[in-house]
Amino acid sequence: MAVKIRLRRMGAKKAPFYRIVVADSRYPRDGRFIEEIGHYNPLDNPASVKIDEEKAKQWIQNGAQPTDTVRDILKKNGIL
Repeated sequence: MAVKIRLRRMGAKKAPFYRIVVADSRYPRDGRFIEEIGHYNPLDNPASVKIDEEKAKQWIQNGAQPTDTVRDILKKNGIL
């Protein structure tokens, strides 16, 4: 099972916000997921991010691969 840490789109049309989730890579973007570890709102100025740092580190240590966007978010928050 290839596990990814990725964004799950929520919100209305033209007003997105994202949940940062751990999911099997075979599931669709907004489909089933294993665990929610945070959220990201790009419309706030500056963009608001809240991540459970311990859960993110634990999932990465167990082999979960973050997507490019999530990797950038984790680096900006000092988790990676």
